[in-house]
Amino acid sequence: MAMNVLNSSLENASFNIIFQIFCRLLTFVLNVFVVRNVGEAVLGVMNVRLLLLESTILFLSREPFFKACLTNAAEHNWAQVVNLLWLTIPISSVISFIFGYIWLYILATSETLPDYYTFAVISVAISCVIHLLSLVAQLVSSAFLFNRFKVVIEASAIVFRTFLFVPIVLHRPENALLAFGVAQLAYVMFYSLAHYIYFHWYIQRLNDQRIRLKKTDSSDSDELTDNKNEGMADFPFNSIRDFLPGQLKNNDSRFDNKLTVLTWSFFRQGILKQILTEGERIIMTVFPVITLAEQGTYDVVNNLGSLAARFIFRPIEESGYFYFTQVVKRDEKINQQNPVKVRESVDVLKHLCSVVTSIGLIVLVFGQAYSSTLLWIYGGTKFTAHLPVHLMQAHCLAVLLLAINGVTECYTNATADSATINKTNIIMIYESIVFLVASYVLTSWLGPVGFIFANCLNMGSRIYHSVVFINGRHAGTNYRPLGGLVPKLFFIVSLTVSAVVTGLSYIIFFPEQKFVHFVIGVFMFAIVSLSWIYENRELVQLGIDKWRERRRRPAEVKID
Repeated sequence: MAMNVLNSSLENASFNIIFQIFCRLLTFVLNVFVVRNVGEAVLGVMNVRLLLLESTILFLSREPFFKACLTNAAEHNWAQVVNLLWLTIPISSVISFIFGYIWLYILATSETLPDYYTFAVISVAISCVIHLLSLVAQLVSSAFLFNRFKVVIEASAIVFRTFLFVPIVLHRPENALLAFGVAQLAYVMFYSLAHYIYFHWYIQRLNDQRIRLKKTDSSDSDELTDNKNEGMADFPFNSIRDFLPGQLKNNDSRFDNKLTVLTWSFFRQGILKQILTEGERIIMTVFPVITLAEQGTYDVVNNLGSLAARFIFRPIEESGYFYFTQVVKRDEKINQQNPVKVRESVDVLKHLCSVVTSIGLIVLVFGQAYSSTLLWIYGGTKFTAHLPVHLMQAHCLAVLLLAINGVTECYTNATADSATINKTNIIMIYESIVFLVASYVLTSWLGPVGFIFANCLNMGSRIYHSVVFINGRHAGTNYRPLGGLVPKLFFIVSLTVSAVVTGLSYIIFFPEQKFVHFVIGVFMFAIVSLSWIYENRELVQLGIDKWRERRRRPAEVKID
């Protein structure tokens, strides 16, 4: 089971990284299109105000249920899980109404908002409720490792939204928020409906296979499920109607008390985590400390600066969370659990820490000399001004801290019991207050760059508490799961040399000889990469072996 979960988690991370690269490239092009056709102010409204509204509603109404119900999915009473997940509909309806009203009538701005702002807010609120209509199917696709399906359906939905949005903006650039609202509603309808259509087809095919096996009296159950489901409970749904509440046979109570308590813990944590995650957008939306155009510029730089986080760190964090929830038990001490699983989980965490820390350090070093180059490629000379470049350079430090926090916090959330999570929630209350105050003060003092430094303080504090938890969790054992956070000597030396060489190259060759500056960066990056590969050759070989093992795997019946 542990090895199967690990293999599937690695596959899920791989697919998600590919998916994130595709989505971010699409978003990259789309943002360039929006900036050059409708301006930074509209981009600020869409990507700051409206996306903050969407993320807040979904984070509070979806994430607590999804995280709790994904824990140890092999042992679920699925009737209770389905009943619990459908509570998200009334909860999200109430949350959408409250926050929609706040966004329309309470939040003030000294600037005139673009046309169709009201329509866009209402569209986002309604779309969040529609999104949760397929939450059971979304959880099933994660719990039963439908990795390829998840990537295909999410990519298709994003492409569908993009091809609706762009023609409307091309025809009438002043109606950008109308296009945003229409595309958002169409996107979630497509996404939710596609989940039900797929699982209707999947269950029908599964039932047909069961009938054939009964006719042939075969005892081989491998044909019924994908090899990736091996070791998990049999697929519990016999009809698409079973995704609705009260349809599955249930001899127990309507809701699982343990999952309900865990959900409530995640809900309280979610409020605080949303403040910490979206603090800069909250400050920009609630307090007009910077203009809408500056918000748009900040968002462009923030998206570019977070490419590594979205491409690599977030998929790794999501897959790592799933892996640790299945392998490490929340309510038992480490030395009382299966030593094979514990040893593997420690090695996985150590390797994840090593990988993300190395990537973060590379971004930090090369980002100082090549922020201007990246911004020039993206938006031309207007994005090589003082503010965008300093925003990008500061963001490189945030990427390093974000990488470390993502992995350490992922393990903490996946393995902590309800009491620990509740204790963490109290700590996060103080962190939230400090973060919001720091954001307001630093932004008033330093401008938009203050948001990034406040976020760095936030990340550093969260890393500290996660490290304390992980060390305490493994106290009294010989395991050192955080050893990967300390880079090896040869890698550090190569990074230091690269920082000096690329810094001198920037002073001498940029902007007159951009190509020479770029070539120097490629050469130094190759040296750094080779040094990391040499010092981590065992980990690289392990990755190659896993890839070859999967390539050699015999052909199987693939339903997803």
